[in-house]
Amino acid sequence: MDKFYYKTPKPGIIMKMMWKAAGADRYILERSTYSDHVKYACLGGIVIATGLMASLAGGYAFYIIFGQQTANLAQGTEATIEAASSQTLSIIFSLVFGLIWGLIIFNIDRFIVASTGKGDGSEAITLSEIKTAIPRILMGIIIAITISKPVELRMFQQEIEVELNSRRIKEVSKQKKEVTKLYEGEFEQIQEEQIRLRADILSYLEKRDQRQNIYDAEISGEGSISGRGIGPIAKEKKEALDLAKKAYDSVSNINLAAIKILDIKFSEKDSIMQKEIANAETSAKSLDGLMARLKIVDELAKGKDEDGNVNEDAIPWIIIFITLLFMAIELTPIFFKMMLIKSPYDYLEDNIKSLQRADLGIEVKYDYYEDREGVQRNLVIHHQANKLLAEKIKLAQTQTELNDFIIDKWKDEEKKNIAKSPEDFIDKS
Repeated sequence: MDKFYYKTPKPGIIMKMMWKAAGADRYILERSTYSDHVKYACLGGIVIATGLMASLAGGYAFYIIFGQQTANLAQGTEATIEAASSQTLSIIFSLVFGLIWGLIIFNIDRFIVASTGKGDGSEAITLSEIKTAIPRILMGIIIAITISKPVELRMFQQEIEVELNSRRIKEVSKQKKEVTKLYEGEFEQIQEEQIRLRADILSYLEKRDQRQNIYDAEISGEGSISGRGIGPIAKEKKEALDLAKKAYDSVSNINLAAIKILDIKFSEKDSIMQKEIANAETSAKSLDGLMARLKIVDELAKGKDEDGNVNEDAIPWIIIFITLLFMAIELTPIFFKMMLIKSPYDYLEDNIKSLQRADLGIEVKYDYYEDREGVQRNLVIHHQANKLLAEKIKLAQTQTELNDFIIDKWKDEEKKNIAKSPEDFIDKS
């Protein structure tokens, strides 16, 4: 606006961008006062800031879901080039998703701010204004919570990492016990079978040694009645010794082969168990998802851990404060618009709307009638539409009348023709 009594400062590119973000009309604002410029620039700035925060929060949340898990699963493994490539891809996806999420929140927030009316034009926020704004307030609260959670995850990252590491250790220990318990019965059976086989070998060894001692005593004469030397009795004892040796060799060969097979079976079972334990450790390392982190943050807010024990390190008031802060940022434009006093911008906007209605032949009679629920309703009369409708109806009626007149005239002419020569109109076939 450039008048002899007042000249509005020329808005810059940034201010115009903020006006657009607030859903304000640039044409009207350029003809309003500077206070209107600042007012809507501030509203637009809040909308842009909310979109930027949503973009950062959404990108970080997406990185936690994909990038962080990939990094944890790659710890202690080879092929780090592939892991690094996967991390780079996750970062790119996180940036793209964060940008898209920020634009979505920006658009929703812009709609909320732009569609929120100015209430009754006074500084006071009445109950009726709050009732009208309830849907927008609920949407703002949901957006604020959505933005605040990733920020909380980032702020309490160290506490979350400590708790996650503790849970990983517990999970590994738990799964190790479960896997070991699953296989320990089979290991015990294998070991018991090996003990039995070795006991059999020892038993036959003792019998062989016993026969050997008896035979040696017979030859030396110490345990013989007939004296030293090889006699009939010694030959019998030698045969018994040979049978004991054969039995020992046979049992020893069979049982040692069986023990070797059991050793291989034990090794195979142990290898399978170790693989399952390794898988359990890998699974525990992947305990780093968004849900696990949100659960820890929730426990920090409640002051209790997952087992229901009181957590002395809980910081519920900080988490509540962060959530309330984002709610305040998100809901401020809605409440401020209800508190705004009407300014030249509002009157100019109302005037332009009235001019447009008048130009289009639209008449609004406010509080014209009550509906069935007793609510005052406006009567909207579309004069141009009614005029066009009346013209179309009149044209149709006139056309019908003309058609009737034409048919009557044609009927009269046909009657005269029939009266002159009726035989021309008789079908003689």
